[in-house]
Amino acid sequence: MSRRAVGLFAGIGGLEIGLAEHGWDTELLCEIDEGATAVLKHRFPSVPHHADVTTLRSLPGGTELVMAGFPCQDLSQAGLTAGITGDRSGLVDEVFRLVRRKAGPRWLLLENVPFMLRLDRGAAMRHVTGALDALGYTWAYRVVDARAFGLPQRRQRVLMLASRTEDPREVLFADDAGARPDGDPAHHPCGFYWTEGTRGLGWAVNAIPTLKGGSTLGIASPPAVRTLDGRGIVTPGIVDAERLQGFDPDWTTPALTVPGIRSGHRWKLVGNAVSTRMSSWVGHRLDAPLPYDGRADTPLAPSDPWPVAAWGRAGAAHRVDASTWPVHHEYEDLGGFLDDARPLSARATAGFLKRAEAGSLRFVPGFLDDVAAHLDRMRGADPERAA
Repeated sequence: MSRRAVGLFAGIGGLEIGLAEHGWDTELLCEIDEGATAVLKHRFPSVPHHADVTTLRSLPGGTELVMAGFPCQDLSQAGLTAGITGDRSGLVDEVFRLVRRKAGPRWLLLENVPFMLRLDRGAAMRHVTGALDALGYTWAYRVVDARAFGLPQRRQRVLMLASRTEDPREVLFADDAGARPDGDPAHHPCGFYWTEGTRGLGWAVNAIPTLKGGSTLGIASPPAVRTLDGRGIVTPGIVDAERLQGFDPDWTTPALTVPGIRSGHRWKLVGNAVSTRMSSWVGHRLDAPLPYDGRADTPLAPSDPWPVAAWGRAGAAHRVDASTWPVHHEYEDLGGFLDDARPLSARATAGFLKRAEAGSLRFVPGFLDDVAAHLDRMRGADPERAA
């Protein structure tokens, strides 16, 4: 049986794809980015599109689920951190405007970055939960890691589910498998950000660190991977990145049909997207909720930091003891996601190595030796570009 959904701030359709696997039919997509819009119109050709959420007057009649991966630019550590009232992230209030009707949708699904839990001492979350309380919703949220669903990307996102008539705890807290150990970096490819080297690295064993959207100029910012198959240090290509988010290869190619869109914009679209496997898990649990006990939950005071998982209603909030790994789906090796990868250039490798050697970060044994060996190999392969 199909059910009716609306995607606000739809991006390239990560939430919509996952929910569609469980019978949710998207009847309206709202997205302002021209590149993302081109992708949506190509991939969802029969779904009406509205560009600007601020001019959307109402939701289609009979809408049962509203999905909204609202903009994270003002909430991200990598962004401006202007907070929930910033020009972009403050658009979440448009979602609340649209669901304010007395006979609103059964479900509201929000997604954003975990930094929103800490930004301005939790003010962003207090704003969101306060709005949901005022609208009569019971809400629950959980920080979830994409690796739980088998994807080798260490990507944590806040999933928040709210309803006036249902219990979101029976969806978001139904599963908890606990985090898997990282494994031995000597036996797995490891991802890191080559643009770092003094203060942080984003080091991930058999995974890449969180994909970023790149610069506002459309310049890609892919991570690097220390491989074990003789290729040395490589950077994933855009097709690899799409697959690491759960999308089909070349999912974002339609963005290039827009005049003025540069190829690097595809990285922004993928980096800002919701992992399709993450949303598919939510869709599965919406179909098959499990009773939730809650007797071990503890009250949250207004001054307490926001935990990994919590729920609330009518002004009261409660901490939930849950991990970021709800399930342990079969894990896929990072090496299988590097078909479109290319070697890290000599210039980029030399810059990273210089920063790493000058900094105080600790690295796993042999890592810097591998970087130096890759630099020698790249200089030997193309001495003119090594300067």
